[in-house]
Amino acid sequence: MDEQQLKRDVDAYVDEIWEDAVEDIRTLVKIESVEDRAHAEPGKPWGPAANVALVAAERIAERLGLAVTDLDGYIGYADLAGASDACIATIAHTDIVPLGLGWNFPALDVTRKDGYLIGRGVLDDKGPFILSLYAAHFFARRVEATGEKLPYTLRCIIGNNEETSMGDVPVYLERCGEPAFCFSPDADFPLICGEKGITQGQFRTAEAAADGRIVELDGGTVANAIPGLATALVRADAAALPAAENIEVEPAGEGLARISAHGIGGHASMPAGTANAIGLLARYLLDAGLVDDASRAFVELQRELTEDTDGTHTGIASCDDKFGPLTCIAGTVRTVDGHFVQTIDSRYPTSTTGDAIAARMGELAAAHGCAYTKLEDKVPFYIDPECPEISTLLTTYSEYTGKKAEAFCIGGGTYARKFKRACAFGPHENNSDEPAWVGMEHGADEGISEADLKRALKIYIVSIARLMQLDLESK
Repeated sequence: MDEQQLKRDVDAYVDEIWEDAVEDIRTLVKIESVEDRAHAEPGKPWGPAANVALVAAERIAERLGLAVTDLDGYIGYADLAGASDACIATIAHTDIVPLGLGWNFPALDVTRKDGYLIGRGVLDDKGPFILSLYAAHFFARRVEATGEKLPYTLRCIIGNNEETSMGDVPVYLERCGEPAFCFSPDADFPLICGEKGITQGQFRTAEAAADGRIVELDGGTVANAIPGLATALVRADAAALPAAENIEVEPAGEGLARISAHGIGGHASMPAGTANAIGLLARYLLDAGLVDDASRAFVELQRELTEDTDGTHTGIASCDDKFGPLTCIAGTVRTVDGHFVQTIDSRYPTSTTGDAIAARMGELAAAHGCAYTKLEDKVPFYIDPECPEISTLLTTYSEYTGKKAEAFCIGGGTYARKFKRACAFGPHENNSDEPAWVGMEHGADEGISEADLKRALKIYIVSIARLMQLDLESK
C-alpha cells in the first residue's frame, strides 16, 4: 500500500464529497429520533421516529454503494464485502436524546455558522455516523475501480437505541456475532480505551406526597443528563414568594404558583461546569418555607443528591487509577400517580460496584421515606491500549494532528462496551478556542467544527486501510 498516494486520494475524496455529506447529516438531523416505546410496533421496536431515522440512514448507505441489512428495525448494517467474512466494523447511532430547552439555533436542522455545524445529533451521533458511511464509500469506489476486494468485510453498523438502553446491540450480536474489531465514532479523540460502569436508579416516595403544599414536581429530560430546568407547582401566592437568583415565579391559577429553576445542563458523565436545576429548585423550596411534612423528606433528599457530583455527600465516593473518581447526578424528577420520583445516574470505577451504590442509595431512601429501585447496571469496560488495533488508530491520529496520542478512559457509555474488541474513536476535539455559542452533546446548540469532521473522516479512512493489513482472524 502506497500510503502517501492513499493520503492524497483521501484528501481529494473528502473535498469532493463534503457538501453531500453535510446534506446527508441534515437529512438525519431533521428527524426527531427519540426513543418512544409507548408507540412501538413490529419492525419499529424503538418507536416510529427512531425507525424513520434508521430507514433514512439505510437508504443513504444504499446510495453510497453498500449492501444493507435491516434486523427487524432493531438495528441495521451496511457492508462492503471483503475477501474474508470477518468484519472490521464501525458502529454509530441514529437515535438522539430529547431536544431539551435553551436552543438559539434550530434543533432539528443543520445551521452552518463560522465553520461549525449546529443541530441535535451533528456531534452525537448523526454527523459521525455519516462519516462512517462515507469512509466505507471511499473503499467501495476503489473496489469498483480495481476489482480487488478488501482483506476483510467492512461493515457500518447502524445503531438505533444507543441513548437509552443499547438494546439494539444484543440483537445484532445474537444474529451476527462479534466483529474482528470495531470502533465507534461517538466520543472524543484521541481514543477511548475504557468506560466507567454505569448504574441508574430511582427514588419513589412511599406515600403519595402531591396532596400537600407541593402539587407537582417536574424536571430534566432523561436520566443521563444534568437538567437545566426544573419546576414545581405549589399552593402559594406567587406575589408573596421571595425572589432568588436563577428562580422564576409566576401565578398558575387560583392559589397556585409555578416555580422554575434554571440551571446549566450537560452530560451526566461530565458534570464539571453544570448547575443541577433540581438542586436549585429543592433549595429554594426549603428556604422559602414551601415544604410541608408530606414532602420534606423527599425534597431534603434532592438537596443531598445534588450537594456534589462525586458522591462524597451521599457516601458513595470512589476512585481508581484507570478511571478516576465516580460521578453521580440527579437526572429527572416527576410526579407519578401522586408520588414523587427522582432518578440518578452514577458512573463508577472498578473500586466499587453497581450493587454497592444501590445498597447505599437504598439506605438513603429508607432514611427519607422512599423506596429505591436499581434500573440498570453496566460494568466497566477496558481494552488494552497497547494492542495492535489501538496502536494503529492512535498512530493515524497523531500523523494527522501532530499531537501526542494516548488512549484514555471516560465516564460516558458508548457502543464499544458492548463488544469484546472495540473502542471509541473521536471525532470531537477539545478545542480551547471553540466559540462559547457552540454547545456540547446532549445540550442546547450542540455543535462541532466542520474542519474537525473533515479531518476525522480522513483519519477514519486511513485507519481502516491500515486495520485491513493486520492479522485479526487469529485473535
